[in-house]
Amino acid sequence: MSLLVVGSVAYDQVETPFGKVERALGGSAVYFSTAASLFTQVNAVGVVGDDYNFADLDFLKRRGVNLDGIKQVPGETFYWGGVYGEDPNERETLFTRLGVFADFKPVIPAAVKQTPFVFLANIDPGLQADVLKQMKKPQFVALDTMNFWITGRLEALLEVLKKTDLLFVNDQEIKQLTGCKDIFQGAAKIFQMGPKMVVVKKGENGAVILSGKKKFFSTIYPVEKVVDPTGAGDTFAGGFMGYVGQAGKVDWETLKLAMIYGAAAASFAVEDFSVDRLKKVNLKDIEKRVEAIRKMTNFDI
Repeated sequence: MSLLVVGSVAYDQVETPFGKVERALGGSAVYFSTAASLFTQVNAVGVVGDDYNFADLDFLKRRGVNLDGIKQVPGETFYWGGVYGEDPNERETLFTRLGVFADFKPVIPAAVKQTPFVFLANIDPGLQADVLKQMKKPQFVALDTMNFWITGRLEALLEVLKKTDLLFVNDQEIKQLTGCKDIFQGAAKIFQMGPKMVVVKKGENGAVILSGKKKFFSTIYPVEKVVDPTGAGDTFAGGFMGYVGQAGKVDWETLKLAMIYGAAAASFAVEDFSVDRLKKVNLKDIEKRVEAIRKMTNFDI
């Protein structure tokens, strides 16, 4: 079944101990679509400026991604710059130029309003709510957020969470949103807000999905060299939602496997700058790493 992603389409300037790139492809919708399109058909919605080269997204078209929802308007494309040190978990933001993204008002094309699986990437929760108003009874809605919205747009975030099935957060964000130091207690509060499930991303320590009293931990795939961590979380979500969309169902066994497929996808993203490594990946490559994770975590004797 098809997926809808609504998020940012950007250019990034990134510097790590392994080099530097400027005006590289970035944005949550791009990372997500690159991973999710390995599994199922993806519809992307976003905005770019008149400085954006749409030919940069030809690889997504070849993967069957529908880009009709990405609109080009006068102005500068969202441009972000950051520097990572030796610890890939720590970065310094050099600049954030929102450009046309500052006035982004998502418009869902009529042809995709019945898309069954929806991923609301990290954008203003008011815009996330506007997207859901345009959709026609989606089967499954997943939402990502961040500390900026939790601090500055909490009321709007709580409103859209009422219409959300699954929330993606990291371990700091769930503590900030719920006031709980323990992520399991925090998850219980999340369930009261609306979502039936929560995925807590823990960086190099993997991730955990919780639903009611059920919980499942996913490890990462250990890569030899983390070249660029940018977009790893959106890639994880893309692999996760892509697998769910391919399965066409949202039972517990499917969600557990989605965690592993998301981890496998994210492991490729960090091996090069931008989406350069992900461009070269196919589903067989993902399957190999999924199998490797299975073997690493199998403790049956």
